[in-house]
Amino acid sequence: MAAAGRRALCGVARGWRRVERLRASGLGFRSLTLATAPSNRGSPWHLLGALCLQRPPLVSKPLTPLQEEIAALLQQIEIERSLYSDHELRALDEAQRLAKRKADLYDDDEDEKKILMVQDLEDMWEQKFLQFKPGARITDADKKNDRTSLHRKLDSNLVLLVKEKLGDEDVWMLPQAEWQPGETLRGTAERTLATLSENNMEAKFLGNAPCGHYKFKFPQAIRTESSLGAKIFFFKALLLTGDFSQAGQKGHHVWVSKEELGDYLKPKYLAQVRRFLLDL
Repeated sequence: MAAAGRRALCGVARGWRRVERLRASGLGFRSLTLATAPSNRGSPWHLLGALCLQRPPLVSKPLTPLQEEIAALLQQIEIERSLYSDHELRALDEAQRLAKRKADLYDDDEDEKKILMVQDLEDMWEQKFLQFKPGARITDADKKNDRTSLHRKLDSNLVLLVKEKLGDEDVWMLPQAEWQPGETLRGTAERTLATLSENNMEAKFLGNAPCGHYKFKFPQAIRTESSLGAKIFFFKALLLTGDFSQAGQKGHHVWVSKEELGDYLKPKYLAQVRRFLLDL
């Protein structure tokens, strides 16, 4: 019995040592793979990190006729099922006191002051309401169709496009920069933002993985065997604060809605960009 137990323990120990050796060899292989991760060196394709910088809507969209009907219905249900507020209870109580006073049931100057107080409050609130002027949904930039301004289409997402020189042609595209060894592709996109705005804009990046990609060949005039084209990886970010300084930037950037992208981007590039742009 004891000999059988020892043989069983020896078998377990040998099995465990084999597992440890396999694990060690696996870790070694994994670390070797990480150490020899493929780089762009020697490849005819340039790697680029692009920034899809969006300004979120600042106001809600106008309601459709159907939404207006539903909102009115819900408001009516709310009124019918709601309880009186403290101010309404106070107004009812003071209305009863006023009725008693008119009936000469009692006469109290203190009550008269209290009865007038609710009406005075409502008159004051009414005056403040009349002085309130809501901001315009249509801004001066909308009227002038100034697409370099952030203060337009306040109820829509706006996307930043820049004009870049590609060979002899000026091409509109999302801001981008070439990947540098030692940085992640998201780091390339973050560097693009910092360089583009001279650190005047802050944005929140949505994840570490690209939201889309695009591959294109350079024009024949600049294409070579060692520089065939580029592979672009897009990273989405939401603008928090800041804007372009107007000096030197006029005409080289635009803030456009999803519907306006077709006025600037080439069809194949536009098709890829539209795949990850959502208007929610």
